[in-house]
Amino acid sequence: MISRDSIVALSSGRLPAGVAVIRISGPQTRFVVETIAGGIVKDRAAVLRKFRAPDGAVLDSGLIVFFPGPASFTGEDVAEFHVHGGRAVVTRMLETITGFDGVRHAEPGEFTRRAFLNGKVDLVETEALADLVNAETEAQRRFAVQNAEGVQSQLYLSWRRRLIHARAMIEAEIDFADEDDVPGSVSDTVWSDVRAMIDEIDRHVAGFRAGEIIRDGFEVVILGAPNAGKSSLFNALARRDAAIVTDEPGTTRDLLEVVLDLQGLRVRLTDTAGLREAAGKVEAIGIEKARAKADRADLLLLLQDVTEPQAVSSIPSAIPALQVGTKRDLLDGQTAASADRRYDHVISVVDGTGVEGLLAEIGRRATHAAGSAGDILPSRLRHVELLGEANRHLHRAVDERAIGQELRAEELRLAADRLGRIVGAIDVEDMLDVIFAQFCIGK
Repeated sequence: MISRDSIVALSSGRLPAGVAVIRISGPQTRFVVETIAGGIVKDRAAVLRKFRAPDGAVLDSGLIVFFPGPASFTGEDVAEFHVHGGRAVVTRMLETITGFDGVRHAEPGEFTRRAFLNGKVDLVETEALADLVNAETEAQRRFAVQNAEGVQSQLYLSWRRRLIHARAMIEAEIDFADEDDVPGSVSDTVWSDVRAMIDEIDRHVAGFRAGEIIRDGFEVVILGAPNAGKSSLFNALARRDAAIVTDEPGTTRDLLEVVLDLQGLRVRLTDTAGLREAAGKVEAIGIEKARAKADRADLLLLLQDVTEPQAVSSIPSAIPALQVGTKRDLLDGQTAASADRRYDHVISVVDGTGVEGLLAEIGRRATHAAGSAGDILPSRLRHVELLGEANRHLHRAVDERAIGQELRAEELRLAADRLGRIVGAIDVEDMLDVIFAQFCIGK
């Protein structure tokens, strides 16, 4: 149920700032605006006004924009006060606005919640708006914008419409086979389309990892024996002294992380404890953490000191890896050429040899894992779980022919229900609309 309260909140960034935007939404909005701004303001136009409290005290001067519902973000009357971004100004404005009857401070996400409840956005678009606010890289921004514009929702709703149509056809064949408007023997066509949809959903779900990489980051873990140059490389890629570097083996005891922006993608780089068998209690815990982190990585950088190579064991073979030789600056020309042939990359953080090439390779790997720009990918585990449930119902509908057409049609309904839950669009009347529109039943 939609609250009848009006809500207000600071909608711009951290204070102090040059300008602060205070947003209000709800039935009291127009009254609040006309009281504080001293009269009626033109719809959807930025108007310069002096803002006053009900007792006539001047609060500030700034712009006011009024958006009448339902053509607003929330679907209600909405207004924005653009004021000077000092803490005292904003505090006094909020105190004044919440002093009106029926106006209160908004709860986290309440403006977007009202937009959803009023049908302005669906659940997927709501999630995409949150992603857009939190986007740190260009790939995250593009992904969020695409989903906020409804591309992902349109895909799920198109599958749902096909299932509603398929169920309508099956049930029409069962119940109205004697009607001239109902085509006979539609089952083969219907079930062929359902099989095709199963494959489409499977391919879409397979892209979830790519969507995760865009949203959460491409995981790169540096592994190697003690003193293999892991922390030195970590600092070189981070372009700051994020890890302690010494000649003493076992300096790194815990996981260290930095986030890089490579080719517009978020890349999380993790430095780990040196892998060796004879280690103290604390170091052994760090080594165990390193192995656990490696098991969840998207790419491993396996480092070896080219002057004293030490192999390490128990490296996860299923994770893509780059063999990286370090300390190339300590080799002469002939030995360096031999090392270049043994490793994917041979680097020196002292003179920078090979570091940019390695960084570029990580970026290429991340870009490939994230898929092509414009791909429609699942953006939440919630979507994947509901898509999986939908496909299980579709498999039962297609494969279990012995249960009869009625129960197979019910499996289609359950699958369509799961797709509807992704976007928050569940309407039991949809199937009847299809039947009446296509078959003129009861003419």
